[in-house]
Amino acid sequence: MRFDLPLQEGVLIRRYKRFLADVRLPDGSELTVHCPNSGAMTSCSEPGRPVFISDSQNPKRKLRFTLEMIHMGDAWVGVNTANPNRAVAGFIEGGQIPELSGYETLRREVKYGREGRSRIDILLEDEKNAQPRCFVEIKNSTLRSGEHAAFPDAVTTRGLKHLEELEEVVANGERGVIFFFVGREDCLRMRPADEVDPAYAEALRRVVASGVEALAYRMSFDPQHGIRLLGRAPVDL
Repeated sequence: MRFDLPLQEGVLIRRYKRFLADVRLPDGSELTVHCPNSGAMTSCSEPGRPVFISDSQNPKRKLRFTLEMIHMGDAWVGVNTANPNRAVAGFIEGGQIPELSGYETLRREVKYGREGRSRIDILLEDEKNAQPRCFVEIKNSTLRSGEHAAFPDAVTTRGLKHLEELEEVVANGERGVIFFFVGREDCLRMRPADEVDPAYAEALRRVVASGVEALAYRMSFDPQHGIRLLGRAPVDL
């Protein structure tokens, strides 16, 4: 998946207030850019690291530029949480994720759950062959711990709710999938971050034992070639 908007290089000065980052451009000027990531960004927000930002080309936007990726020594790390859903949808439609292939239709941001108050990232359906629907919840995973990517990087009550809703989906005879989008190629495996959010880690193990499927795929970020799917990563529970 290539980036839709032009990219510009820079150096991270600091990331702060969750959604803001200051970046120094090659000419020495500084910009405050939008940082579309609500997590702690532990292990991918070190000042002085090279970054790429995208240009919305909209002068009326309060923050015209967006932080897209940061280089952490061994690999580029994707930090824009708006990218994984679009990328995974494209990889599914391209037949690159065998576990999620064979469905007639793919829809994004579909209401579901109790009273329809939640939205599933991807819903796969195949009424023609009468197979169960597949509900796919995507999580952007950037926290690095040795050879593992770990999720979450901050306590997430919302993520816990998503696990419980997938568990209900499976109990009703459908497929429920938690898909970990490993946004850095220097991680070879995936695990829950017990040290960050033990409640989430415990819930993940419980729902997988009840039939929710845990998938993780490694991704490569590159400013010229975009996002490439590298392959499946084992999930160590």
